[in-house]
Amino acid sequence: MKKILIVDDEEDIRAVIRLQLEFKGYDVSEAVDGQDAIDIITDSNNLFDLIILDIMMPRVTGLEACIKIREMTKAPILFLTAKSGEIDIVEAYSNGGDDFLSKPFSKVELLAKVEALIRRYRIYNYGYNEKDKTITTFEGTDFDLKNKTVRRNNSKIDLTSVEADILFLLITNPGRVFDAKQLFEEIWNEPYFASANNTIMVHIFNIRKKLDTSQNDSIIKTVWGKGYRIDGKFEI
Repeated sequence: MKKILIVDDEEDIRAVIRLQLEFKGYDVSEAVDGQDAIDIITDSNNLFDLIILDIMMPRVTGLEACIKIREMTKAPILFLTAKSGEIDIVEAYSNGGDDFLSKPFSKVELLAKVEALIRRYRIYNYGYNEKDKTITTFEGTDFDLKNKTVRRNNSKIDLTSVEADILFLLITNPGRVFDAKQLFEEIWNEPYFASANNTIMVHIFNIRKKLDTSQNDSIIKTVWGKGYRIDGKFEI
């Protein structure tokens, strides 16, 4: 059974989300704030498939908790926020979040994001893929195409599931330019909307920061006015 942790200081919101998720068969736990979430994840041996994390909470905020949680698990984090400004959204992604929902949100929207994030995480984390394991080397970095993992000098580079999906989509289509709309609809499996471009930009920035020694020598190239691509020859 897939396990989800709801983190929100408002009991009514936790109760509503819990009811909706349990009706769909999820195993749900609750935390009353960021510190409570950190303690629960520490004690649970990182067994959660998804963490739904409110941003504005007393004691330890969602953003502060996210940084600590990312040290323990790669499970996707779905931020809940009453704030929908671009700066707040960028900050959420930059701190390790995978997606966000603005309050108030619908049951359909919540369940769609939950299912998509868990599906992506399980493929990324457990390597559910019928293809044989294939390692491709590009610019001194090894990419495992089956398990969507990256290693350089025998050290693993930690990527979130969304970052891995974007990166490996580009890697498996060398030379092809993907615009923001194509990337969003391919990765999130949702209709594109204008502000989603900022979401893509933040994730690309985070991937580059983890993979590249400098922005001038980036593995992911920006094709101005068109989108993003990866060039070069891969060695299997």
